[in-house]
Amino acid sequence: MIEPKQRLLSLDFFRGLTVAAMILVNNPGSWGHIYAPLEHAEWNGCTPTDLIFPFFLWIVGVSIAFAMSSSKENASTHNKTILKAIKRGIILYLLGFFLAIFGKIMNVIIDGKSLFEAFQTVRLLGVLQRIGIVFIISSIIFIKVSTKTIFRILILILAIYWALMTFVPVPPLGYANLEKETNLAAWIDRGILTEAHTWASSKTWDPEGVLSTLPAIATCLFGILVGVFMRRKDIDSASKVAWLFTTGIATVILGLLWDLQFPINKSLWTSSFVLYTGGLACIGLALCYWLIDVQGYKKITKPFVIYGVNAITVFFLAGLMPRVLNLIKITNADGTKTALLEKFYATCYLPFFTPINASLVWAITYVLGFFVLLYFMYKKNIIIKV
Repeated sequence: MIEPKQRLLSLDFFRGLTVAAMILVNNPGSWGHIYAPLEHAEWNGCTPTDLIFPFFLWIVGVSIAFAMSSSKENASTHNKTILKAIKRGIILYLLGFFLAIFGKIMNVIIDGKSLFEAFQTVRLLGVLQRIGIVFIISSIIFIKVSTKTIFRILILILAIYWALMTFVPVPPLGYANLEKETNLAAWIDRGILTEAHTWASSKTWDPEGVLSTLPAIATCLFGILVGVFMRRKDIDSASKVAWLFTTGIATVILGLLWDLQFPINKSLWTSSFVLYTGGLACIGLALCYWLIDVQGYKKITKPFVIYGVNAITVFFLAGLMPRVLNLIKITNADGTKTALLEKFYATCYLPFFTPINASLVWAITYVLGFFVLLYFMYKKNIIIKV
């Protein structure tokens, strides 16, 4: 049985695999040349890429259950644990905010403009920001309420979000809808964040927006429930695997059925999306747990475990590096200037592959390059805990 303070190797593997996939899909050589499975769904639907972020939030939930269970059992440590979670969540938010504003700050400095201009159009929410917010709220819920209540909160969130998105009339249209520009979540984003502080690709809504953070919390709570179950000592490993597979298949089916009325949609993080992706995460962890922790197949785990133990660090650095390299300009023969990253890609990749394969090879190189750094950190036992 797994002791409370013992790590699940399969969970580290699953986390590392998810983060490596995040970096792969976030860093193609060219956004105009990407294989379909490595792109997000245009709107409704779900591609393999759409699974990555919910998998990570679900894994955060499992990790909360493993890391905070001893604190939950001791009421005297609740406030200390919650404050620590709030601090960590704020740091995650600030790291995401830094990535959002870094390029803008550097550009205003280079152009000699006021620093205030960088803050006028910076995106307020994003992937790391959502992780931070969800982590804080989910941690507080886990510490303060029972497992049964967590389950009830999860169901309530999914039901409330469904009702809000499908029944509440959206001003100024006067009716509920799930279209990109005119759904309730987009309207709230424009009202609270304003268009100047939303996702740059849309300027009218944000895929990590205000209202859709609510079901993202449900994804994390789903993971918490699984983590609580996986820590139980009165259930053998085979039963845990069977339960994970059964729960995963059941929730995938429920998600697909709900999709008929409330479409699976990552950008809206719909309730059907929560069930569908959470179910697939259950199946994924069941497979990893059975192969790695139960059967002992550990030879293939190390590269992804290395990614998993410094997951947030590598995600942050992978986002920062292209921003830094794009600030460095190379002067061409004709006097024009090209960003160093673009020049390197055009010189070392495009001449040797078709455009779409060059884009993929660059992304793979990026993942492997960071693995070298993470391997060095792993060998030196350097684990940066955010």
